[in-house]
This record gives sequence, C-alpha cells and structure tokens, in this order.
Amino acid sequence: MTETVTDQKTPALIMPEATSGWRLAMRSFVQNRLAVIGLGTIVLLALFCFVGPHLYVTDQVSVDPVSSLLPPDGGHPLGTDAQGFDVLGRIMKGGQASLQIGLFAALIATAIGTLYGTVAGLIGGVVDGIMMRVVDTLLSIPFLFIVLIAATRFSSTVLSLSLILGAFSWLAPARLVRAEVLSLRSRGFVAASTVMGATKLRIITRHLIPNALGVVIVNITFQVADAIIAVSLLGFLGFGLNYPNVEWGTQLSNGVSYLFEGAWWLIYPVGGCLVLVVMAFNFVGDALRDSIDVRLRRR
Repeated sequence: MTETVTDQKTPALIMPEATSGWRLAMRSFVQNRLAVIGLGTIVLLALFCFVGPHLYVTDQVSVDPVSSLLPPDGGHPLGTDAQGFDVLGRIMKGGQASLQIGLFAALIATAIGTLYGTVAGLIGGVVDGIMMRVVDTLLSIPFLFIVLIAATRFSSTVLSLSLILGAFSWLAPARLVRAEVLSLRSRGFVAASTVMGATKLRIITRHLIPNALGVVIVNITFQVADAIIAVSLLGFLGFGLNYPNVEWGTQLSNGVSYLFEGAWWLIYPVGGCLVLVVMAFNFVGDALRDSIDVRLRRR
C-alpha cells in the first residue's frame, strides 16, 4: 500500500496592513458626526451661494422702490429689502463675498504666520526673541481698532478687505507654527539635514513646513470662521463692501432698521446663514485637530 503524500500548504503569514498617519486621521475625521455635518453644511452653503444665482436669477443691481419691503410670497420667497432687492438672491450674493473674503484672508494670514513662525523657531536665540516680542506688541493692539482704521483708508472690495484682515490675522498662526517648529528642530531628520549641509531655506521648505502641515490645516479652518465674523462685523458697523457689492454683515446692518416694523425676513435668514457657516467651520476645525493630534485621536 503506497502512502499518499499530500502537500500541506504553509499558512500564509498575515502582515498587518500599514496605515499612514494621514489615513488614520481621515478615518477618525469621518467617524466624527459633527465634522461630517459641518463639512456637508459648508458644501451646501457654497453651492447655495455660487450655484444658486444661476438657478434663481434676480436683479441685484437696479434699485426698485416700488417693490421695497415686500413680505415673503410666491414671487419673492424671502421677501424684498428696502431697496427692492430680492432677499434670497441678496443672501446668495452676500454669501459669495463673505466666503471669498473668509478664505482669502485665512490663506494670507496662514501663509504669513507659517513663514514667520517657522523662521523664528528655526533660527532661535536673539532673533526668535525679537520676532516674538514684535508679535506680542501687535497682539496688545486691539485688532478691530487697526482693521477699522485700515478699512477707512482703502476702498472696500473683496480683495482689499481680504488683504486687510489677512495682514492683521497672522499673529496666532505664527505662534502655533513656531511652537511646532521648536519641537521639530530637535528631531533627527533636521539634524541630519543640517550635517549634510542643507541650507535653512531647504530645511524650512522640505522638512519643517511639511511636518507642521497638520497644525497649519487646522488653523486655516478657524481662521476662515474668524475672518467671516470679522468682515460681518465691519459690514455691520458700516465699513463693508461698497454698493452694489454686499456681504452678510451689511445685510444685517440694513435689516436692523426695519426689525421693529416686522420685517423679520431681513434679519433671521441671513443671520442663520452666518451662524451656520461659522459653526460648520468650527466643527470641521475641532474634528481636524482631534484627528491630526495623535494624543486626541480616537482609536
């Protein structure tokens, strides 16, 4: 009787799948319900403001006194304002400017603050001390006071307001990035690059800023929310965009005068949009911070 030899398969060695830090962060972000709600709200509001005017066409240039302060009806779902503009179309137009200014100002502030904080943290010593004392001095000056003076000297456009807000909002990002760079510059890869003769510019662009990107991304979301609040405050105080442009703060300011006459449609819809977009960016920022920070990440 011959013995049948059967091949016994060696069980495959199962290796754990390598998961990058960014993938773990993304997984943690998706599992955060408030983050998903916030991101969805931002996308919907962006579609509402930028795609909506192509579907719901209104005249936001010509004043129509005959149609002023009409309550919501079939022709005007959110009524009209004192100049006869359709409020729904006005909210879309104002939302475009508010979101654009918020994003541009946040990018400008983050770019300046990232570069400034990286240089201060990398060089260190006396230069770091002087640069940080400059930041401390500027932080001691009321932000709104500076922005109001600058806004009165320059014409109010989307670009000018973005530059003004961005130029005075980089202080907090500079501090955050400097703190991150101080912890990074003692790492081995930075020391190795220094020994190999890498210039400070190369260390900044190739090693420090890419590794501080998590802090930068989280900060951008909070900067957008802060910039939208700031431009709305400027508009509410009468330093917003010039006619025919408009942002949500100017709409609120114009609507307050007619609130006691029962024109609620001039306040609550645009106020609701403002609260929603700021809350949404804060939700996303909180979730990104929890996802990127390993100590806060839920496993």
